[in-house]
Amino acid sequence: MNKKVTIQDIADELGISRNTVSKAINNSEGLADATRERVLQKAVEMGYKQFSYVGALAAVSGAAAATATDNPQTQGYQGEIALVTGAFLTHSHFASLMLDKFQREISQLGYTMNTHRVTPVELENKTLPITMNLDQIKAIMCIEMFDWDYDEMLCGLGIPILFVDGPAKRGGRNLPADQLYMDNFTEISRFVNDMLGKGFTKIGFVGDYDHCQSFFERYTAFYLTMLMAGQKVEDHFVIRQNHREELTEIIPDMPELPEVFICANDFVATDLMQALAAAGKRVPEDVRICGFDDSAESRLSKPPLTTVHIHTQVIAYSAVHLLISRIKAPSLDYRTIHTETDLIYRESTGTL
Repeated sequence: MNKKVTIQDIADELGISRNTVSKAINNSEGLADATRERVLQKAVEMGYKQFSYVGALAAVSGAAAATATDNPQTQGYQGEIALVTGAFLTHSHFASLMLDKFQREISQLGYTMNTHRVTPVELENKTLPITMNLDQIKAIMCIEMFDWDYDEMLCGLGIPILFVDGPAKRGGRNLPADQLYMDNFTEISRFVNDMLGKGFTKIGFVGDYDHCQSFFERYTAFYLTMLMAGQKVEDHFVIRQNHREELTEIIPDMPELPEVFICANDFVATDLMQALAAAGKRVPEDVRICGFDDSAESRLSKPPLTTVHIHTQVIAYSAVHLLISRIKAPSLDYRTIHTETDLIYRESTGTL
C-alpha cells in the first residue's frame, strides 16, 4: 500500500521547514508567492491528500497555456466566468482568499473573471446586474447568494452555474446546480464530543441557521451530535441572531448561560465575545466559545478564538474543476462537494 504523504515529507523533499509547508497549503499570510507556488506544485507532484486530485487539472491548464501560445490571434480566450455576489467580499471573508487562486487557475485555461454585485433592488426584482453580458459569460459562480428565488432565476438562465455555499435547504429542496461547501459537520461533531468528554454538557449554538446552508449544516452537526450522545439540546441555549447589537440585548436577559457556545462563524463568535464582556462574563472562565472559518480576526481576538480552519486553496481548485467540467459536459449529473476542514483549539475554550 502506498505511504500517505505528509507535510513533513514535502518539507524534507524541498529542504524547508514543516511550518513553511503548512503556511503554503493553508494559504496563511507572511509567505512569498514564489515559495507558496513551489510548495503547492510539490504537493501535487507527491500526491498530497488535498492536492492529488488536481493533477489532471494541472495538465489541462498546461495544454490551455500551450494553445494560447500557439495561436496568438485568439490568445486562447474562452470567455468570462462571472462571479455573482450579494455582498462586498472583504479581506476577512474566506472567499477573498480563494478567489486569487481561482482567478489564476482559470486564466491559464483562457477564461477571465469579472465580479457582478447584485443590488438589493435587483435582488427584489429578480433582475441581473446591469454589468452582466450573457453573450460573453460561459459560467457563473455564486458566493454569498442566499435568496432561494433569485438563485432559481439564475439557474434558469441555461448557463453552467456553481454555488459556493448557498441558501439553506431546510425545506428539502435542492437547486439544479453544482454546489461546493466546506465540511461543516465533521469538526463541529468532534468539538461537541471533545466538550462532552471534558464534562461540559450545557452546550449552545449562536447564529441564524436559516441564513445559509453552511450555517444550517453546522447547527445540524451540533444538534445531532448532542442527541446521539444522549444529551438534551436546551432551546434557550440556541440563539438565532448573528449581530452584536442583538446579542448585547439578549445575553443579559438569559436566566442561565451554557458552558460552551458554538457559533455559526468567527464573526458571530467575536460579536458574542463582546456581548458577553459587556454583560460582565469572561471567556473562557464563564463561557467557552468556538467559531468557524479561521478568519484573521479569530487569531487577533482576546482571547484567541477556537475555530475550524477552511482550506481555501482546495476550495479554489474544486471550484475550477466543477465549473470547467460543467462547461465541457453540460449534461453531467449535478454534484455537491464538501472540502476538508480542521479544528483548531485556542484560548477561547481554555486548556484541553
